Amino acid sequence: MLYLVLAIALWGLVHSVLASLRFKASLRRTLGERFMRSYRLLYNLFAVISFALVLYLMFTLPDQELYQVPPPWSYLMLAGQGLAVVFLLLAVLQTDLLSFAGLRQLVEEEKQAELVRHGLYRFVRHPLYTFSLLFLWLSPRMSVNTLMVYLALTAYVLVGAFFEERKLLREFGKEYADYRAITPMLIPGLKFRGNK
Repeated sequence: MLYLVLAIALWGLVHSVLASLRFKASLRRTLGERFMRSYRLLYNLFAVISFALVLYLMFTLPDQELYQVPPPWSYLMLAGQGLAVVFLLLAVLQTDLLSFAGLRQLVEEEKQAELVRHGLYRFVRHPLYTFSLLFLWLSPRMSVNTLMVYLALTAYVLVGAFFEERKLLREFGKEYADYRAITPMLIPGLKFRGNK
């Protein structure tokens, strides 16, 4: 289990550093604007490939089942996971799929980002996080290894959302502050005082 925790922590740390504005600014100075056009695509590929190690460890290290939800409830949970995937894809499509994947930047100069407030973004500020977490926690089977990975990913998403909020406030200023004041972060209809 220690290897799994270390692999998740290392993945989260490297993923966060590579996503940071400071790291990207340093790369831009060192390697130039031409390289930065391929950065998003390379970042996405690295994130997926490096997370494969975590998944490998999750499935191959000794494990112990914690629970397995019986039918018909397991079918409902699987249906919920299917809906979460559909909404995840919808959320990606409501942004700019080609830019999200890093493909648009390869063929044209990156445009000024626009704040997305339509579609699923009317209900929560981070639908990608919401539906990713929903997909994880609707799993009808839970083992010690999957629980460790799900807890770590949940913590990573929550911490990442906090830092992303700060980045979006810097990028969009009052426009984002106004949006944040009326739109919940992760759970539709759930607002805290100041909604921050």
